[in-house]
Order: sequence, then C-alpha cells, then structure tokens
Amino acid sequence: MLYVMGIVAIVMCVPITAIITDYKRKTMRFKADMVREEIELEKMKQQNFIIETEKMKLELEQMKLEYSSGKNELVKIDERVG
Repeated sequence: MLYVMGIVAIVMCVPITAIITDYKRKTMRFKADMVREEIELEKMKQQNFIIETEKMKLELEQMKLEYSSGKNELVKIDERVG
C-alpha cells in the first residue's frame, strides 16, 4: 500500500513541477519584455534630449545673429542722426 502511494505521489509531482516551471518561464519572459521596452523608452528619451538640445542651440545661434544684426542697425541709425 505504501508503495502504491509513493508511486502516486511521484506521478502527481510531475504535472505540478511542469506547471510551476511553465509559470516561472512565462514570468521571466514577461520581465525580459518589460526590460526591453524600458531600454527602448530610455533610448527614445535620450534621442529626444539630443534633438531638444540641438534645437535650443540653433535658437540661441539665431538669437545671437538677430542681436548682432540689430546692433549694427542701431549703429547705422546713430551714424545717420550724428
């Protein structure tokens, strides 16, 4: 009788082990997918930062050019008045 119960216990452990292993495998895949998505998000954030920085540099350069051209116009006006 004990022998039969031992065999039944071993037979029942196999499906339970398979279920647990499958669950852990799916969980690890889910975590791996999340990490991949987080990496992609960080890449996009970095690209956005670089684009914004370049845009700000261009705007600053444009402001410098406008300021320097405006300064020249003031000098020309002063020369005309003087």
